[in-house]
Formats: sequence, C-alpha cells, structure tokens
Amino acid sequence: MNETIELMMKHRSVRKFKPDPISEEQLATIVAAGQMASSSSSVQAYSVIAVTDLTLKSKLAELAGNQAYVNECPVFLVWCADLFRLKDAAKQHMPDKEAYADSTENFMVATIDVALASQNAALAAESLGYGIVYIGGLRTRIEDVSELLGLPEGVYPVYGMCIGVADQETGIRPRLPLDAVLHQNQYNAEQTLEGMAQYDETTIAYMNERTQGANKTPWSVSMAKRLTEPARLQMKPFLEGKGFMKR
Repeated sequence: MNETIELMMKHRSVRKFKPDPISEEQLATIVAAGQMASSSSSVQAYSVIAVTDLTLKSKLAELAGNQAYVNECPVFLVWCADLFRLKDAAKQHMPDKEAYADSTENFMVATIDVALASQNAALAAESLGYGIVYIGGLRTRIEDVSELLGLPEGVYPVYGMCIGVADQETGIRPRLPLDAVLHQNQYNAEQTLEGMAQYDETTIAYMNERTQGANKTPWSVSMAKRLTEPARLQMKPFLEGKGFMKR
C-alpha cells in the first residue's frame, strides 16, 4: 500500500458540493493528468468541455434527469469521444483514400480513450482534495445535449463529471469480491457466481445500514432489474447518425 493506492481505495461518489471555485490552473492540471492516460496508437480520441456557465449547467442538469449536483458543482466536465480530429487528418493528408472513422473498432477506441483519460483526471482531482461523480444521465437526452454543446459529426458525449469540494460525508460502497473479478489463466464461471452470492450478502448489509432498513435489495436483484428494463435505446440510431458504428 502506498499513497496513490490509498487514495484510490478511498474513492467515493460525491453528490453535494460546496461553492468553492476550482482555479483555471487546477482545472488545467486535472485535464492534463487525464491526457497522460494510455491511448491506442496515440489517437487521443477524446475532448473535454468544461462547463462553468450557470445557465448552461442548469440546462445540462435538467437534461441529465434534474440532477441538482450538476448545478451545485463549480465545474462540470463533459467527456466526449472525438473522431473529428482524426477525420480531418485523413482528409488533409490522404484525401484520395477511404477513411474508416465510422467503424465499430474506432468507436470502441474513442470510447475507451475517454474512459482511461477521465479516470486519470478523477484521480488527479481527488489527489487535490476534490470530490467527483460521473453523470451517465447525459445520455438520456443525448441528442439535446449534443445540440446544446455544438458537437459536430464524429463527436458524442459519453458522460459528465462533477468536480468540487465535497459538502458531505459518504461511505465507500463495497465492490465485488476480488475472486469474482480476478481469474488466473482462464475464466472461472463457478468462481464468479460464488463471488456474486457473497456480494449479495455484503450489499444487503450495506444497503440496510445506508437506508436505515428501508432497502435491503441484493446486488444481483438490482442488476437483474437493470438488465431487463429497456434503457436509452435511442443510442444506436443516434451514434450512427453521428458517424459511428456504421461498419
């Protein structure tokens, strides 16, 4: 265990923020740390939109499902998968060749790049004493979010991230047992299912304490419900319309 690992092990989502501002220098440092994440073939297929305008934040909070903490945080980052630069590079330097920016592989590369960079940035923010929470709710009305932010073809908002000084104390949500996640040399389905059963007991106790007995739902029940309810089925046609995943 070292300071970096200790910081990572203390991660929790923060949903209430103090009004303390984040300086431009600190914000630049946080995003620059994100840029140092690994990137496939150095394509760096992502962009970040820092939203501080109160009116714009309010509208994004509404589009994300009326999540108040988007309004409260001093800086709201919108992390976007971005193939716009790559398409322009191909147009400039190889105009006579067919470009494959619309391939499923390049969609995956861009989305993975966003995830790696944003998690680097989250860790950097937490090391500076800030709290963060990811906002996947931006995808619920993704067309409106994209229009509001002026995103061109080849760019889509993957999620948002609230950053600010935490104004709450929250517990650390337990994770799956390591044995359910870490496999040696080949996948062990039995080990995974045993770990899931153990995790159900852990989450029952956690939710019971967190909600003062109002909720004792096991993790597997929550996941079953999540998987059997349609959600954001507009994503595929939206992404295709933005020039992603056409082949």
